[in-house]
Amino acid sequence: MNASICLVAVRRGWTQRLRRPSPSLVPCCLQSTQPVAAARLPYRVKLSAGKRYAWCACGHSKKQPFCDGAHKTKAQGLSPLRFVPEKDATVWLCGCKYSNNPPYCDGTHKQAFVLSATLHKHKDS
Repeated sequence: MNASICLVAVRRGWTQRLRRPSPSLVPCCLQSTQPVAAARLPYRVKLSAGKRYAWCACGHSKKQPFCDGAHKTKAQGLSPLRFVPEKDATVWLCGCKYSNNPPYCDGTHKQAFVLSATLHKHKDS
């Protein structure tokens, strides 16, 4: 059945079938909490000491590797990773979104599941 026509809401032990759910209910229920790969390679970035950064953890941002707020509508279960570097540095920030040391690249992009993943493509607005 089409999710835009019928949705079952489950809350605290009861269920309710909604024939025509409001548009705001459908996206949050159908969104994944898994990131999408924005790139197969890391981003080389110059960071400034004391400056606050928000690394995109969902992969939907158009300003990779940093967050532009796209997770609010496309991946509500994911939030950006906020960090403040202690010193000026040029670093490699993860582009595949599967690093075990986020926001920094740890080489996970070399694994088969990332190499075979479809890269996220932004729709022109």
